[in-house]
Amino acid sequence: MPSPNYRARLARAAEVIRIEAQTIARLEEMLDESFSLAVDAILDCAGQLVVTGMGKAGLVGQKISATLASTGTPSFFLHPAEALHGDLGRLRPGDLLLALSNSGETGEVNQLIPVVKKIGPAVIGMTGRNDSTLARLSDIVLDIGRMEEACPLKLAPTASTSAMLALGDALAMVVLEDRGFDRNAYARFHPAGSLGRRLMTVDEVMRKDGELPLVASGTSVADVLIQTSTTPGRPGAALIVDAEGLLLGIFTDGDLRRLLEGGSYEKLQSTVDEFMGHKPKTLSPDQLAEEAHRLLRENKVDNAPVIDSDGRPVGLVDVQDLLDIGI
Repeated sequence: MPSPNYRARLARAAEVIRIEAQTIARLEEMLDESFSLAVDAILDCAGQLVVTGMGKAGLVGQKISATLASTGTPSFFLHPAEALHGDLGRLRPGDLLLALSNSGETGEVNQLIPVVKKIGPAVIGMTGRNDSTLARLSDIVLDIGRMEEACPLKLAPTASTSAMLALGDALAMVVLEDRGFDRNAYARFHPAGSLGRRLMTVDEVMRKDGELPLVASGTSVADVLIQTSTTPGRPGAALIVDAEGLLLGIFTDGDLRRLLEGGSYEKLQSTVDEFMGHKPKTLSPDQLAEEAHRLLRENKVDNAPVIDSDGRPVGLVDVQDLLDIGI
């Protein structure tokens, strides 16, 4: 049975969500030239973007730093108190500091900034008080505006941290786009888990070298079967090439079944050219594995040749290989 006051709980939860959503929505109206200057500063940074903040703002800063690092901007989080006790040695003159404090009066953060400036990094301050100490110490100010926290006591950081997180995400995504960071670059930073598998390239999953069944044009179907059955991995297809090694077609297990329908076993001595697919769907080595999966699924085929820029086969993608790695 639900608690007798569950409706009141849901109403309170809805109010928290509404306050935070409205706070984030107001950020759109506050975007100005300072945001663009911050983007330029990050793009021009020769070192790393160092993010700092205390308490809940520090936790948000860690997430912002992680998002930036995973999308092409070298970044790390620096705890302001630890920085004042030796971790300042991590900073270099070419770095850039992003400091977070809603009040702009966080002691540890404001003590850190003058020391950082002696080392050399410029400072971007993200705060809800553009007349605060943090704002005065910063070279660029990202103003999240004054707001009421969603906490019933109006004390616990809630709406303010949501606003910081949203503005940090906006900053990271605009930098990503201006940097020209694409899916292939993203894949390099996310090699593990389901996301990493989706972002693997065709070159990483295709059968190649000794596992690639290449057959010369004019070979009999019987000899093609012998070759595929002795190829490591027993591929479900053979790639037919001309004298220059260019792809002419593909002969699959499905082609064999259709050839043998009706008991026409004498056709096994015919050349494979008569029964192969002459215009197979092809892939390039640098395409994503999920694109290969989409091509196989949409065309209802189990295999696709991988060719280089000259049209020579360099690999074969088999649907079973994609399934084995969880794509």
